[in-house]
Amino acid sequence: MDTALIILAAGKGTRMNSDLPKVLHRVASAPLLEHAMAAGAMLAPRHTVVVAGHGADQVRAAATLFDEDAQVVEQTEQLGTAHAVAQARPALDGFDGMALVLYGDTPFVQPETLEKMQEALANHDVVVLGFEAADPARYGRLVMQGDALERIVEFKDASPEERAITLCNSGVVACKSELLFDLIDKVGNDNASEEYYLTDIIGLAHAEGRSATVVTCAEAETMGVNSRADLARAEAAFQSRARALLMEDGVTLIAPETVFLARDTYIGRDTVVEPNVVFGPNVTVESGTTIRAFSHLEGCHVSRGGVVGPYARLRPGAELAEDVRIGNFVEIKNAQIAEGAKVNHLSYIGDATVGARSNIGAGTITCNYDGVMKHHTTIGAGAFIGSNTMLVAPVTIGDGAMTGSGSVITSDVEPEALALSRAPQVEKPGMARKMFEILKAKKAKMQRGS
Repeated sequence: MDTALIILAAGKGTRMNSDLPKVLHRVASAPLLEHAMAAGAMLAPRHTVVVAGHGADQVRAAATLFDEDAQVVEQTEQLGTAHAVAQARPALDGFDGMALVLYGDTPFVQPETLEKMQEALANHDVVVLGFEAADPARYGRLVMQGDALERIVEFKDASPEERAITLCNSGVVACKSELLFDLIDKVGNDNASEEYYLTDIIGLAHAEGRSATVVTCAEAETMGVNSRADLARAEAAFQSRARALLMEDGVTLIAPETVFLARDTYIGRDTVVEPNVVFGPNVTVESGTTIRAFSHLEGCHVSRGGVVGPYARLRPGAELAEDVRIGNFVEIKNAQIAEGAKVNHLSYIGDATVGARSNIGAGTITCNYDGVMKHHTTIGAGAFIGSNTMLVAPVTIGDGAMTGSGSVITSDVEPEALALSRAPQVEKPGMARKMFEILKAKKAKMQRGS
């Protein structure tokens, strides 16, 4: 069955106490909205419609960054969830497949759960995602008759008997698109909040003799984010699950609780991750690598057999081939490091290409920025860059070439050549003693004056 996603993302999130729309706050380095869109994307939807409200332009930018085909519609007045879903009607005109309603502030509903809802809709008119709550609190209650869902009652409107029910509503709904909007047209606002509740479609469907049922999931999947405290709990929940999955897949995390992952982090098996490592967005680490302690990686690719860190930083565009060594206090940005090359300590390599088996000495810097433009440095295969070399881009160091320690290289170096660029060393006998005497006298005078 063709699927359309309707993702509700219009809430301001007053309890977040933020100028940023609630759904754009981040868990695992990705907006909450992206998590919801990514789960729904596993169903290969024909349409994705995001209903925005507060900060609609920002929400639109985030939604289309993840999915350029996503449609963003605006709910100018927040009159309830049914009213929000109704805003998607024009975007889905003529669509007769499954409409799946998700929430931009509920990031952890799993694709497998959504697939179960899709399967259940083959035999029912409406499918609701429910969960058994350890503490039902103020959740809406699912009122069942056998396997059939009779109605959903919001906590504010529930009787004491209904509040005793522990099967609760997540808010996620699947329904044939045309039926969904037909039912929404009949929803009223005669309730404690005077809002148009999407949950009312269940009672309306039941009154028409249509069938509704419930698919259940773990309560953890339905975690919503409404405050900074919720955001912290969501981050902790994501990290705990992601670390466990990595270890199940054959990755060694020496101190799992100190490793932080992004939503899209990929790490191959037999990789070892030491303590206090942070993975930002868009990181791929292939099998059999070692990421040493206190390293930070984002927007980069580390191939098999690599060693990174400790205290290394890989920035966006860092591409490491097999068996590359990146050592302590090394920063790599927008650079390709070829097979077997080594940048072992205290260096910055940016906007550069480093050839296979080259060795970059300590303190080397590719001087890539002239204040206006970025420029590229090319280092050939098997080159040796002496410690404390400044490579002033644009510049090319040929295959097998060498630079002397302390050199400032401003011109291309031929293959297998040695380049030296140093001021002559001058020695003045006895001058050190005289300088010390002058400085000590100056210090003594300053102390007497104080």
